[in-house]
Amino acid sequence: MSGAEQRRVLVRAHLGRPEALRAACETLSQLEAAGLTPVLLAADAAESPRLTESAPSALVVEALADAEPIEVCMVLGGDGSILRAADIVRGHGIPLLGVNLGHVGFLAESERADLAETVRTVSERRYTVERRMALDITVFEGARQVHRTWALNEAAIEKENRSRMIEVVIGVDGRPVSSFGCDGMCVSTPTGSTAYSFSAGGPVVWPEVEALVMTPIAAHALFAKPLVISPSSEISIRILQRTDARGVLWSDGRDEIELAPGSLVRIVRADEPVSIARVNATPFSERLVRKFHLPTTGWRGPVDESSGTEETA
Repeated sequence: MSGAEQRRVLVRAHLGRPEALRAACETLSQLEAAGLTPVLLAADAAESPRLTESAPSALVVEALADAEPIEVCMVLGGDGSILRAADIVRGHGIPLLGVNLGHVGFLAESERADLAETVRTVSERRYTVERRMALDITVFEGARQVHRTWALNEAAIEKENRSRMIEVVIGVDGRPVSSFGCDGMCVSTPTGSTAYSFSAGGPVVWPEVEALVMTPIAAHALFAKPLVISPSSEISIRILQRTDARGVLWSDGRDEIELAPGSLVRIVRADEPVSIARVNATPFSERLVRKFHLPTTGWRGPVDESSGTEETA
């Protein structure tokens, strides 16, 4: 197989977990057996020599640009591992395919038991790619931009001191909406609506819906409900100076940025979406039921026209 014809698959895993390391080694050897070229980052290969032992033909690179084009990135782990991989592949147009080794794993497409079939699906190109909206997050102190980052799931603003709440004023499209004291604010994408936002009382939003969700965290106010906002809108959250309380900004739980009183966080839809590889056509409603173990007893579904009976759960 010539270099131009090589089909390259990046493999990422939480190598500190023994099960994730075992799954990564299996994935590498199975990809190699299927005639694909596994790709490893040099830092991962150095951390766990077992990876290259599992696939001697693996391409080990310092940077992803050294291995392009990469067809897909297989991620072995939970949603946290997938979010970290999303940050690594950002700007390279590589779709992420998650194999769940965690608990809920909403971002993952398959489970550990289906690993061999997932590799076959990649080998046979039996997958589709979805584009998921992301967030562009900018922090200002006065008129000065001090930080810029991005998120696939959410931007979370939290109080720095557990004993003191922060006071915020929130705005949409340059107009104020409300101000209140709270433990924090969460702004999520539809993809992230089942994560931190959901835990804070926000709505579940189907992935194909394009919207931004703003959810207060433990707010001290009568009007402090989650808001579903146009994806073309600009959300602003300012930490008020009157309590002298500081905040912390987390982007997908990835990095921690201190927010001084008076800081403004501006959040808009990112220009670059995140690509997710799908290996099955399971409806989101079914995934929701399965992941959260929701009761569906008594459901009477659509009538089966061939038999004249209703489907039941």
